[in-house]
Amino acid sequence: MSMRALTVSAPWGIDSIRLADAPIPVPGPGEILLRMRAISLNFRDLLIANGRHVRGSLSESAVIPFGDGCGIVESVGEGVSRAAVGDRVIPTLIPGWITGPPTPGRVARALGMNMPGLGREYVVISEEAAVRAPDFLTDAEAACLACAGLTAWAALFDGPPLLPGDVALLQGTGSVSLFALQFAKAAGLETVITSSSDEKIDRARRHGADHAINYRTDSEWAGAARRLTSDRGCDFILDMGARGTLAESLRAVRMNGWISVVGMLEAGSPLDPATLLASAATVKAVLVGSRDMFEAMCRAIDHHRIRPIISEVMPWTEACRALACLQSGSPFGKVVLEL
Repeated sequence: MSMRALTVSAPWGIDSIRLADAPIPVPGPGEILLRMRAISLNFRDLLIANGRHVRGSLSESAVIPFGDGCGIVESVGEGVSRAAVGDRVIPTLIPGWITGPPTPGRVARALGMNMPGLGREYVVISEEAAVRAPDFLTDAEAACLACAGLTAWAALFDGPPLLPGDVALLQGTGSVSLFALQFAKAAGLETVITSSSDEKIDRARRHGADHAINYRTDSEWAGAARRLTSDRGCDFILDMGARGTLAESLRAVRMNGWISVVGMLEAGSPLDPATLLASAATVKAVLVGSRDMFEAMCRAIDHHRIRPIISEVMPWTEACRALACLQSGSPFGKVVLEL
């Protein structure tokens, strides 16, 4: 029997995505077969479709893209105990990272990059790389958690010593920042959102943002952030890695505060070491998170009934159009493909 799968290869680019036939995989010992129900898109998918990622250029081989999705267990291999037929599960983006901090061995492989991704009708994964989806979420909502959701969770809660009432500044209104906004509000933090769009700022306020800064009209937004905090500075900053943002984050953060860098929107940003030393801040790069973190996040999502913010849902065969939509920067929330 065969299934359909999306592929992308050299010469790369969104227009190089193709739909092809492939055999339905069979689960071996300790593995489960998923019938994919929904896939959500992330900025990493744009990089991969264009033949590159944080680790550099991809090979000339075709890639099955996408690493964020939700599926139903169709069958299980010998010895499986973490999942049963009919369960709705979410594959972890980095299958080898079960617990503890990242190590080269744990994060060596990631879905949709250097191993086949979720852009296909059926997927085989290790039972150890599966997390039960919160029951109250739709398939489209559950498909949004493994990358953007977990990145936001790890940025906020894997290290930063945050307490209710602390001030968290979240750059932009992309999917990671919107998840971070929802998690920060659930944790009792005071939130500041930055954006270049007044319309998106208004929408972020409706989702709980306490304050907002338009960085297009106030390019040196660190000053505005310090004024909001009576010149103390923000306790936490989510930095998206755009040109110049880290230097501005170091000016906006309080002394001994925390900056989580989660993005790489633009390369080559200059950084004066004196600014880093003057802040005495902790700056940490966030590489999504482990399965243990993922399960903790799902418990919090279930307890607080947090629903991912979705901008648009399209058929999975329209992956090219969906990536073009994401690339435009217009969505407020996740773009999801349904199978």
